[in-house]
Amino acid sequence: MNDDVVWSGTWVAERLGVELVGDEGLSGLLGLALRRNPKRAHLLVSNVLGKHVPQRPSVVYAAGRDLGVRVRALLGDAQARRAVVLGYAETATGLGHCVADGIGLAPYLHSTRRPVDGVRQAGGFEESHSHATSHLLLPADRQLLAGNGPLVLVDDEFSTGNTVLNTIRALHERYPRERYVIVALVDMRSPQDQGRLAEFAREIGARVDLIAMASGTVRLPDGVLEKGQALVAEHEAVALPAPPRRERGSVSRVDLGWPAGVPDGGRHGFAPEQRLALDAALPGMAARIAEALAPGLAGSAGPDAAPRRGARVLVLGFEELMYAPLALGVALEERLPAGVAEVRYSTTTRSPVLAVDDPGYAIRSRLVFPAHDDPADGPGERYAYNVAGGGFDAIVIVVDSAGDRPELHAPDGLLAQLAVHAPQVLLAVVPSYVPEYVPERPSMLPEPLRGPDFSSYAAEDVGWLLQDLSDVQLEAPTEEREEAIQSGGAHYAESLPVEYQPSPQYQELFHAALGTSAARIAQAVGTVTETVLAELPDSRKRAGTPLPRPVLVSLARAGTPVGVLMRRWAQHRHGLDLPHYAVSIVRGRGIDANALRWLAAHHDPADVVFVDGWTGKGAITRELADAVKEFEESGGPVGFNPEIAVLADPGSCVRTYGTREDFLIPSACLNSTVSGLISRTVLRADLVGPDDFHGAKFYRELAEGDVSVDFLDAVAAHFDEVTETVDAQVKELLSADRAPTWEGWAAVERISEEYGIHDVNLVKPGVGETTRVLLRRVPWKILARAGAGADLDHVRLLAEQRGVPVEEVDELHYTCVGLIHPKFTRGATGTDGKAVAAK
Repeated sequence: MNDDVVWSGTWVAERLGVELVGDEGLSGLLGLALRRNPKRAHLLVSNVLGKHVPQRPSVVYAAGRDLGVRVRALLGDAQARRAVVLGYAETATGLGHCVADGIGLAPYLHSTRRPVDGVRQAGGFEESHSHATSHLLLPADRQLLAGNGPLVLVDDEFSTGNTVLNTIRALHERYPRERYVIVALVDMRSPQDQGRLAEFAREIGARVDLIAMASGTVRLPDGVLEKGQALVAEHEAVALPAPPRRERGSVSRVDLGWPAGVPDGGRHGFAPEQRLALDAALPGMAARIAEALAPGLAGSAGPDAAPRRGARVLVLGFEELMYAPLALGVALEERLPAGVAEVRYSTTTRSPVLAVDDPGYAIRSRLVFPAHDDPADGPGERYAYNVAGGGFDAIVIVVDSAGDRPELHAPDGLLAQLAVHAPQVLLAVVPSYVPEYVPERPSMLPEPLRGPDFSSYAAEDVGWLLQDLSDVQLEAPTEEREEAIQSGGAHYAESLPVEYQPSPQYQELFHAALGTSAARIAQAVGTVTETVLAELPDSRKRAGTPLPRPVLVSLARAGTPVGVLMRRWAQHRHGLDLPHYAVSIVRGRGIDANALRWLAAHHDPADVVFVDGWTGKGAITRELADAVKEFEESGGPVGFNPEIAVLADPGSCVRTYGTREDFLIPSACLNSTVSGLISRTVLRADLVGPDDFHGAKFYRELAEGDVSVDFLDAVAAHFDEVTETVDAQVKELLSADRAPTWEGWAAVERISEEYGIHDVNLVKPGVGETTRVLLRRVPWKILARAGAGADLDHVRLLAEQRGVPVEEVDELHYTCVGLIHPKFTRGATGTDGKAVAAK
């Protein structure tokens, strides 16, 4: 009988009456075996998991990655960025990694049965039917599971659903969220179990989705457990036929050159940026393996020898260490074409399964060897299935350094046993990643940071509701950041651009612009401040307050100089000492919820007025409105007004503004040196936990070039001379229709389509946003309104320095528009638009 046409579940089905029914092709995905387990007799053996059955690495990887792609399509990119993927040890650790790869935007964590000294448990659960029940959750970032984004749970099969639902229930009590997605290779629930999922979702008040490659069920006759146990006992009393005696193969090591800073897997968490670093290193590591394999497979010691055609190579992983060897296997498969060598992948396991040398049985052979990683539950047997008799010319065994112990190299150890079945055994050791212990962050929010300890502003000017990350290396080259941002590999708030250091010529332009525009800015400051004072709810006056006392909350960092100036105007004109704080808001991730909680604990939310420098197309305006709504719906204090007061509103996005002209605000010309020496804000999971404020850096080392206070003083010096003009303008504004028209957004959409960009996030309108493009991003070209004068002198200089063309446009809603290089990679060439690829 041809082994290839026999279903590998036939042997069990015939003897126990077990039936596998379901989708077409289900029997191609699954075989059957019997296990030594008092709780469940049968074992579904996956042909695409890479655990028990050696399979092509590319097939194993594609199965998981394709499921991840489906999850991303289900969630959408915004939700996928907030998601966390959780895989189950040991069988689904690699599968979960692959699902996270398919999603591409979410961090990954898998449960583990290996305690790690110095790493506290963030959770755990039991697996009722397993031979080894306890699962530990040991993320390096103890707050990884604490967010309220979707949780994606990955297992190889969804059978009764008990394990996954128990996990969700345990985590939901501690970290409630609105959405869960269950992912499995196969959904094998019985009809009785299928109705539990919807009932469970209603019970916890969350949405629970299920995605699987195929579905079906296993029909079990009465008494199958007892019959299975008897069958296992009968066959284990009969020894498997011994393999033919042959000369023991060679055993040697290969140095992978594993990339520094990349964990060996998801036991303590694995971030998207770490995935990118591993991907970059894989070809080189595969090349080292191939070079080490070539002499043995060719039967020659020559360094240039090539593998003989048809050679079979097995990459063998180690229990929970499934993803690293799988990734190496995929890279080796690409390195050694199918016509040259046949690469397969599987892993060792803790699971005891009966082996029967029959083509209708899924586990044909079994190697038994002692545990070699000093397990917490003591020494015991470990297994490698379908390796003996597999006809492999070489076996590459990949373990982490915790498993590279004397037991591995012992006479009865795994290496010695593998050498009986292959002429060449290569040992590749991946360094075990153990995170440094970080004390648990306090839940009580700290007081605001103030100058001179944090920022060059006076302590009374602003309190920063941020955490100080000055000692953390966060800066990355502009091109690297742009590529990561546009590829979805990283969010712009996870790193900082290198601070632009202005040339003497550029500094002269700043001071010249400040000299000519200070009065104009003072007028806008007065207008927006008086409008805020006039429109704060009258209830503050009815409560006996002679003048309203708004709490200014600027959006760091462009809004902060404006907030300081508004505070100075209120003090100069009315003798009001207004509280002023700076908070972080991040496009796509919302406002700092902890900052809102702090504000609500110290002030009436109805008094809070959000302040920013200017509007572009209005993205932050919309972001703030959505974030405040989400904050309140999630149980946060209510009463915050999400409208923003800005100095300039060229996009017509807000009701409260100093002007709607698009003119140069000199604070937009520079970065931290005009913003109190504070960086833009940072939001990264390993640095900002659920009880932390967002972060920022204080660039003390740039104090020599700091003009933050100079800017404030230059503008405030004109307050008296613009008072009458401000009063007249405010009177006119209060009686006018100031409803936002969102003209700017419409203009940006037109530009995005006209220039073939098809992404409004890459179109940055207005003088301020254009300047940011030139200072922080990879610019493609600048659009300038024909005849624009000195307001664009600094833009033209920056464009000249970076080799970016400035295109004059006769009819342009804004004074200028900056276009970020679309589809940017570091391989993109030129600024003539040839690299643009329309969707």
